[in-house]
Amino acid sequence: MNSTPSGGVQPGSGAGVATTVSTLITMESALLVPLALLVGAFLGGGAVAIIIAAARRGHRAAQVATATVPDGVDQVIDALESAAVVLDASNTVIKTSPGAHALGLVWHRTLVHARLTELVDRVRRYGEPVTEDLELTRGPLGDAQLRLSVRVAPLGTRYMLLIADDRTEAHRLEAVRRDFVANISHELKTPIGAVGLLAEALEHASDDPDQVRRFADRMKTESARLAAMTQEIIELSRLQAADALADPTEVDVDTVISAAIDKNRVAAEAAGIQIVSGGAKKARVMGDEGMLVTAVHNLVANAIQYSAKPSRVGIGVSTTDDIVEIAVTDQGVGIPEEELDRVFERFFRIDQARSRATGGTGLGLSIVKHVVQNHGGDVRVWSQAGYGSTFTIRLPRAVGSARASTPKQKVRS
Repeated sequence: MNSTPSGGVQPGSGAGVATTVSTLITMESALLVPLALLVGAFLGGGAVAIIIAAARRGHRAAQVATATVPDGVDQVIDALESAAVVLDASNTVIKTSPGAHALGLVWHRTLVHARLTELVDRVRRYGEPVTEDLELTRGPLGDAQLRLSVRVAPLGTRYMLLIADDRTEAHRLEAVRRDFVANISHELKTPIGAVGLLAEALEHASDDPDQVRRFADRMKTESARLAAMTQEIIELSRLQAADALADPTEVDVDTVISAAIDKNRVAAEAAGIQIVSGGAKKARVMGDEGMLVTAVHNLVANAIQYSAKPSRVGIGVSTTDDIVEIAVTDQGVGIPEEELDRVFERFFRIDQARSRATGGTGLGLSIVKHVVQNHGGDVRVWSQAGYGSTFTIRLPRAVGSARASTPKQKVRS
């Protein structure tokens, strides 16, 4: 009888099968581990590649977002007096000149006005520079109108350059000039036409001495009015010149007041008006004495013209900090509230009939305004219909001039 060794396994038994399976599993594991490593390496490398590509795209996006203008453009834009704006491909503002913010064209790195954006898009689309005159508001909230000459042109391949020149003042001056010429033409028609009619009437009344004298007096009145208007037009034109006050000197306000009173003394006595002056003494301002005398004279003459007989016109001088104030007060008819803003307009008259009867030209207060503005001051008006008016000239006090005391008023009529 055949026997097997102790612990042996017969071929085909269960133990042999188990051994074989274990060996196969070991071999398979040895193959799968490198395969898994290869697959992991492949997948990990793809993930890294994706991350790197995303980082590169982010870097490029950051470069676009923080893009700078081409070399040299910064310096040119900073030196421009015009408003200049550089925009990128998304119309984000990346560079501006100080003028662009002063005119309110840019707000939070964007153009405020849709019309400017439309111009930029048009130039980007067609590649040709465009120049247009636009009327826009100042800033996103303002209502002040600006007249701008705007030019948009490509700046390289990525940027757009917008340049705007402010033409507001030029348009305003042109409108003033047109209105001034139209007003002069209208105002001159009256005295010129009156002189012509009076000359014709004088010819027909040559046999009547009384009529001749009456028409001759009327002709003298109209010719004097025409001469006064011509002189005031010349004076106003001179005041509007750029160098109207090119060489200022120190002016004694007391001297100005005295000269203005002297120029109106005869008219005041004829109208039964008493002129009273007083206030601060030894006040001095920088400017042109002749211009200041003209301004105060016009205010006093205006007060006399619109005052009832008998009444008083007061001239007071006061100093506050570094300001000298010259106030002219009357007890006249006053100015309606709705017309207060217009009293300094050229040829504006509160009472047309009274002005024409007294020879008023409607330019006196406009001259006052320009004289005061040329001296760096302002002129204000307070009035109440039926109770009179007060016109106050405010001027900077000359540096180093003594502060004045304020004595009681005295009559200087």
